[in-house]
Amino acid sequence: MPSNAVISVRNLVKKFGNFVANDNLNFEVYEGEIFGFLGANGAGKTTALRILSGLSEPTSGKVMVAGFDAKKEPEQIKKNIGYMCQKFSLYEDLTVRENIMLYGGIYGMRKKLIPERTESLLERLQFQEYGNRLISDLPLGLKQKLAFSVAVLHEPKIVFLDEPTGGVDPITRRQFWEMIYETAARGITVFVTTHYMDEAEYCDRISIMSDGKIVALDTPEGLKKQYGAESVEEVFIKIARPALAETFLHTEKTEEQN
Repeated sequence: MPSNAVISVRNLVKKFGNFVANDNLNFEVYEGEIFGFLGANGAGKTTALRILSGLSEPTSGKVMVAGFDAKKEPEQIKKNIGYMCQKFSLYEDLTVRENIMLYGGIYGMRKKLIPERTESLLERLQFQEYGNRLISDLPLGLKQKLAFSVAVLHEPKIVFLDEPTGGVDPITRRQFWEMIYETAARGITVFVTTHYMDEAEYCDRISIMSDGKIVALDTPEGLKKQYGAESVEEVFIKIARPALAETFLHTEKTEEQN
């Protein structure tokens, strides 16, 4: 793995009163890497993601994102990242073209560049016929592709994807991951949270959080080997849901016998 880290987290702690949401996190993410951030609900993923995105301040520790300090320079971080959440953040009462141009302005792109980049994106997505249609009229899969493309419109150093494939069919999910691969190939780092364990297999490396701590971090193959598991899902259950691990393994054996 290359040494050019675009995210560096050292001893990150985030507290809400006496509650510790992030407990001494340490990790790095590299340029052009697809990094999976896994954890059960309440594990602390969303809190960490908000800090990395410049939306929340760490209680203590050192967090550098795209070369900027999350505590001192959150506004600079926002200018150098893209962000896409499960709700896609598109304006339903605007057209496809209007959404692209609006986000070009929000991301601080030069005014002369925005129309050119807009038409280029419509062509690349083969969305020319949808340019003047309202977002509310688009199928979910097309909204998803557009939301991701808008998030990287300004060629950020990092794009954060928070549960980006929720609610879409398996074929559309696969097509979306092809877009992720293309983006990473351009040198943009992709930081993705997902609850689909099969998607975690597509990442270069994954971390697993439990009770506010990172309890595992490696390549999918490395984690499966370390935990003697057949899949990332099995690894996740053993680590994050140990009470379910025995049930899961019993079910697997029963299915094999049948």
